[in-house]
Order: sequence, then C-alpha cells, then structure tokens
Amino acid sequence: MDSYQPQQNKEKEIKNPQIGDQNIMGSEMHDRDYLNDVLATEKYLTECFNTFIREASHLSLYGDLNRILAETHQCSREIFNLMFKKGWYTLQGAERKEIEQIYQQFTNYRSQFPLENITQ
Repeated sequence: MDSYQPQQNKEKEIKNPQIGDQNIMGSEMHDRDYLNDVLATEKYLTECFNTFIREASHLSLYGDLNRILAETHQCSREIFNLMFKKGWYTLQGAERKEIEQIYQQFTNYRSQFPLENITQ
C-alpha cells in the first residue's frame, strides 16, 4: 500500500506533496520534465492510434493496433500515476453541483442522438 495521501488545498486542487527535483528552474531537464514529455507523447500516440484504428480496413491489422493502443493507454496511466504520486501532476476538484450540471448537460445531448436506444 502506498504511503502517500492526496491533499486538497483551498482552491480544490488535488495533489501530493512534491518529492525529488525541488529546484527545477534552469535550462537542464529534470525527471519531471522527462516524464511530462513522455506523458505528452503517450497522449499524442493514443490519439494517432485511435484515428488509425477507426480507419483500418484489415481485421488483423485492426486487432494488432487495438492491442498496441491498450498498451499505450496503460503506459500513459502508469506515467500519470507516477507523476501524481510525486506531486508533479495536479487535478482540480469539482463541487457536486458542478458535476450534476455537467451530467445534466450531457444527458440532454443524448436526446439528439439518432439512435438513442443504443446509447442507454
């Protein structure tokens, strides 16, 4: 079990205390910079693979790329978890009222789908 606990500050920021590379100013790259770059690359790759898979006409190619996409998503998740654990990735919390408003907004969008029964 991990010993870190996410903390929330007054602005509803959800983050862990920062560990390692406390002084990250300057022109050289640090672990945080490398992980940030790798995460951005993984996000880009998943977008590209999504497009490629949607347009793949060969079933075997589709299957292979779908497995690669799943691995890429898993890799992204592991990088995110590591960055969050080290305090290098911050999330914004939301009030219950905000969540309910967005939920209602997207529920209303459902009525615009031509095949509404499929989405339920």
